[in-house]
Amino acid sequence: MPHYKLTYFDIMGLAEPIRLMFAQAGVEYENVMIPDEDDDPTWEKLKPTTPHCQLPILEVDGKVLAQSVAISNYLAKKLGFDGQNEWESAKAQELVQAINDVRQQVRAWRKEEDEKKKAEILKKLEHDVVTPYFDRHEKFLAKNGSGYFVGSHVTQADLHIFNTLQWWQNNHLFTEAFKNHPKIGEFVEKIANLPNIKKWIEKRPKTAV
Repeated sequence: MPHYKLTYFDIMGLAEPIRLMFAQAGVEYENVMIPDEDDDPTWEKLKPTTPHCQLPILEVDGKVLAQSVAISNYLAKKLGFDGQNEWESAKAQELVQAINDVRQQVRAWRKEEDEKKKAEILKKLEHDVVTPYFDRHEKFLAKNGSGYFVGSHVTQADLHIFNTLQWWQNNHLFTEAFKNHPKIGEFVEKIANLPNIKKWIEKRPKTAV
């Protein structure tokens, strides 16, 4: 078994779907979480040694791979979350990109400091972005018929989508959209109750993001 070392900040962020893959696969790895603080010098020292001056990075027996999507695609193949054939692999990657696109749009809410404007942004996001996303993805779940988004087993798509949706639920975001899309909530519950995922969630460091 290769020696895996994942380095990221001490938050969930871009690395959490990767950690979920390791957890679900039951594969041991070194989980390095560096302080996400402006006054801590750890990142500034590490930054120039990384391929693109960004985190996360994954080391596999000393070889370094950067960029979260590349890492996720690599581990999906290695750990069994890449679907049962090339088509399922491509569809899983499609759905990962789709949730990443939505996450990028939702970031506008987190950057706003004015509470009134923040509430307005959330309301608009729920109507214009999240509800249509849920509409589409409930149909994807119904069409696939397994309780997962692609094929009959967990893929990286399920773990990426679960990670974002559960974070929204935990932070009481888009409650109307969740209420109006019960199959989405059932999906989140299904993944959360997979024994290895449940164990990881219970023991992982508690962070704000």
